[in-house]
Amino acid sequence: MLIEFFIDFAYSNRLLGGKYMGKKETMFNDIVRKMRKDIYGKGPERIHTHFVDNMAVTVMYGVLTPTEKFIIQSEEGKKVIHGARTQMIQNIYKQHVPEGMEELIGSKLLHLFSDIKFEEDMAVSVFIFEKMIV
Repeated sequence: MLIEFFIDFAYSNRLLGGKYMGKKETMFNDIVRKMRKDIYGKGPERIHTHFVDNMAVTVMYGVLTPTEKFIIQSEEGKKVIHGARTQMIQNIYKQHVPEGMEELIGSKLLHLFSDIKFEEDMAVSVFIFEKMIV
């Protein structure tokens, strides 16, 4: 599954000499957290971002609201919440890049890929920018 690949990637990058979160990563996390809180009414409890080439790989924990946790108890509910948490966020970012994100990165956001894993209450977003992130 896509989410498991990026989680493994993020952790292996950190263990193999990838840098720990610095000021830019922290500021990026704040932008993502605010956007998600504005959309869903709740931001992630924990969030970690790793910059790799022209990508920002963001892993978020504690993303589901109490209502969503109730809804995902059924298979139909999982489909509804998965759509809301993946397609909806991608469409929102297409229409409106969060304020300050492109300025912080110094590059235009081209694509956003997003997935969620209900069992662990976690989500992964991969932001693809036009230029390398330095």
